[in-house]
Amino acid sequence: MGTTHLDLRGLAASQPPSRRHVAAVLDGAEEVRVLGPVPGLAAVLARLWRTERLPAVPVSWEPADDPASAALARSLGVGGGAERELPLVRDDHGGVLLHSGRVSAAGEPRRLLGQRFGAQAYCDDTRVADGLVTRLDVRPDWTAVDRLTVAVTTLPLRPVGRTTGRALQLACAPAQVTRDGVPFDREVTRWTWYADDRVRWRLRP
Repeated sequence: MGTTHLDLRGLAASQPPSRRHVAAVLDGAEEVRVLGPVPGLAAVLARLWRTERLPAVPVSWEPADDPASAALARSLGVGGGAERELPLVRDDHGGVLLHSGRVSAAGEPRRLLGQRFGAQAYCDDTRVADGLVTRLDVRPDWTAVDRLTVAVTTLPLRPVGRTTGRALQLACAPAQVTRDGVPFDREVTRWTWYADDRVRWRLRP
């Protein structure tokens, strides 16, 4: 069986693909080529993880031309090198994080500039937030194995606290989570992102 192509180039950079469509294309595929923005690649990896097909099914990616896709492609070295097994940052709601995640105050985006919310957060054993914050930003660290970086903004224009570790655990007032540009479908009061050392995925150049 040849490579299965999943063409998601019609999606906006902040638009996730239909889970049903992804499942219909992927289930039974032996290798996959994804065309489109970061949320499309994330949806493919999430589906392969849920069906216990990582790292058996290799994945290649032709990124879209939006800034997030270009940045992730550079970080992953897409288009060069040999096939590699890479770590996977997951969350406790079944999602995958590839480029960037954010937790910010819930509500209408136009009214939230500088708005703060109460949060307590730990990166591994280090407490990174305990009180009012403006946002928390999380990125997988593709220069390391099973590591992510956490940046906490307490006030706009103030210095940002940065920490690295394997996991971020958060308890907070109702907040909005955004994964790779896609807003989560409801407000949350708890959230975890973690580099799952039990999972690897295969990237083909």
